[in-house]
Amino acid sequence: MMEVLQPGPMLTVQDRGRFGLRHAGVSAAGPMDAPAFALANALVGNALDAAALEFAGFGGSFRARVDCRIAVTGGTTEVRIGSRIVPSGEAHRARAGDEIHIGPLGGAVWGYLAISGGIAIEPVMGSRATHLRTGVGGVGGAVLKPGIRLPLGSFDPAGPCLAPVHPPRPDPDARAIRVVLGPQDDRFAPETIAHFLSDSFTVTPQRDRMAMVLDGPPLPALGGHDIVSDGTMMGSIQVPGSGQPIVLMAECQTTGGYPKIATVIGADLPRLAQLATGARFRFAAVTWEEAEEIWIAHARALRARLEALRPKPEGVLSSAYLLSCNLVGGIWPPEEVVW
Repeated sequence: MMEVLQPGPMLTVQDRGRFGLRHAGVSAAGPMDAPAFALANALVGNALDAAALEFAGFGGSFRARVDCRIAVTGGTTEVRIGSRIVPSGEAHRARAGDEIHIGPLGGAVWGYLAISGGIAIEPVMGSRATHLRTGVGGVGGAVLKPGIRLPLGSFDPAGPCLAPVHPPRPDPDARAIRVVLGPQDDRFAPETIAHFLSDSFTVTPQRDRMAMVLDGPPLPALGGHDIVSDGTMMGSIQVPGSGQPIVLMAECQTTGGYPKIATVIGADLPRLAQLATGARFRFAAVTWEEAEEIWIAHARALRARLEALRPKPEGVLSSAYLLSCNLVGGIWPPEEVVW
């Protein structure tokens, strides 16, 4: 069990999300940065869809009620377990009674705390993800409050603490946020589309798990900004009457009545979600086919990163750690080593 002592902003229980129900008006929810969420779970030996905690800005304080492993991802931050200061981005052991403090995030907005076993609250409609706007899932459909105790699933207490072998490489394509134009790009004049793809936009303070409002060149729609409501998804870029685009995020509604000039590709959504308020960026258009190839490469890179995690030595030569090491430097003929 993990107890919340002092929650950070927007602290919620999330898993991969609540899928297959958008036709019934049920939004998926789930993490704002899915790769960081998956990494946190992998570091402590959980299934990638196990429930973990998401927070914005800084994590807050917790108390481990059992011996467990924890990992914090999403950005760089100081993590303190008892009297130990430990790095983020790798797993660490917490003993029963230890207080865990997670400081401000650097280089990110959304952070994740995974605990071995995962958070074993009761699923709602097949998912433990919290959807704050509708009060569905999580613990009472709300942000977590001091004193809440979160049950954990079963896990091997002797399991290894994992860490990356190499630091993550910078993404060579981490420049513009890539989009596929449409589905209502025909409601915008060619010169408006040109401004959308060439001018800079700024992330405003009007942001939460539902959407991000951007400041930039106005994007007037031909014939007005009202359409017959149709389907939306995370990454849809709606343009209301203000002409300022709104990027829908993890808790977005399932339908909307504003024209959608473009959709952010899945591979770039985590990077957009993690941009700081005030950050400036540009959009770049790709085709559907290019977006699919980018997604395949993104998924392969994430899988390779997770498969490359290895047990930490922790000062003990455990069998899990030894099996993770390449202890053989080469194969030599017997006559070369035996006289």
